Amino acid sequence: MKHVLIAGAGIVGVASAIWLQRAGCQVTLVDRTAPGNGTSHGNAGVLAAGAVVPITVPGLLRKAPSMLFNRDAPLFLNWSYLPRLLPFLMKYLAHNTDAHVNYYAKSMATLLHDSVDQHQSLAAGTGAEKYISHEDYCFGYQTHAMFEADSYGWSKRKVQGVKHTVISGAEHSRDDPAFDGQFETVVRCHEHGRISDPGEYVRALADHFVANGGTFIKTDINDITLKNGEIASLSTDQGEMSADHILLAMGPWSKQIAHKLGVKVPLESERGYHIELVNPSTYPKNPMMVAAGKFVITPMDGRIRAAGVIEFGGLKAPASRAPLDLLRRQVAQLLPDVTYDDVVEWMGRRPAPADSLPLIGANDSGGKSYSAFGHQHVGLTGSAKTGRIIADLIVGKTPNIDLAPFDPNKHKAR
Repeated sequence: MKHVLIAGAGIVGVASAIWLQRAGCQVTLVDRTAPGNGTSHGNAGVLAAGAVVPITVPGLLRKAPSMLFNRDAPLFLNWSYLPRLLPFLMKYLAHNTDAHVNYYAKSMATLLHDSVDQHQSLAAGTGAEKYISHEDYCFGYQTHAMFEADSYGWSKRKVQGVKHTVISGAEHSRDDPAFDGQFETVVRCHEHGRISDPGEYVRALADHFVANGGTFIKTDINDITLKNGEIASLSTDQGEMSADHILLAMGPWSKQIAHKLGVKVPLESERGYHIELVNPSTYPKNPMMVAAGKFVITPMDGRIRAAGVIEFGGLKAPASRAPLDLLRRQVAQLLPDVTYDDVVEWMGRRPAPADSLPLIGANDSGGKSYSAFGHQHVGLTGSAKTGRIIADLIVGKTPNIDLAPFDPNKHKAR
């Protein structure tokens, strides 16, 4: 029986653990916090099968400076971090080409298109099924002109087969009155899904994994030990840990270890925020991407979550006030009649590779270590399939997907 050690107990690590366990492997999960925390808890809860357009679209370089100085724009920068950020930022912005958008869209469509089915397969028999639902994912535009200005992205989604319907805001309000009068145009993306409580979803999956013989160890991972250029063990607060195979699934914290293995991925921590309205007087029916603010309002169990916003500020800096204040202002404008008991604020860190493509696959020719990180805004969406792919690779099966766009070895020095 193969023993697999997984560094990282977020949704990608937990999904990989379950698929590996089902494939007959002995699996140990290691993380500094319990499963279901961090970004795996704080995301928007959307299974965004149509999320095939990256942030780095043509024109971003022209728009970004004005966005940084606009208090109502969804892009923030911790200016003291800028000197360290610049090398990454140059590589990141170099991908704002039509050719790269097409490559990204085609690649991500193969990973995300069946995300709801993948999560239902992952959760089957675990008790986590109750958190999954099939739902349209909506995009709200305050004016029809704003929708037309976004035509580039919709044209790319159409090429990849993302099914969607464009309707008036008034028509949408008849089905979902929470946003009555707020949007002139709404796009409803079909064949999407929602997780009603992302943190509890991951915890339910992890509990099932442990109940079926898996091991979870809560400890800090400080470093790795190398032998002949390959990973030999994880160095943790509880000592050295080794296995037949080691998987890196620590989100932005994977970068340091990956670089030691020669996987020189240009990657930064992209900070995301959410606020929650606890025990609201009414709920939206479907998740809604507020196009102007680039954040998502999602109905969840006992609360409404508004999640999104982009901030580059590194791994160590505390949460900034401005993104949270922006979310508060925008939610108050969009849901003026909703009352609630409390507001909860949160900040987490997404792994953002310069090309926006996650790393999924073996780090070395012998398959000693694997990577499964860098999903940026679609970690929840892509996690179930990523875990299945990793399990297939480790047990010697060939996944039914072209993994070249996600190959960690493309980042190795030639």
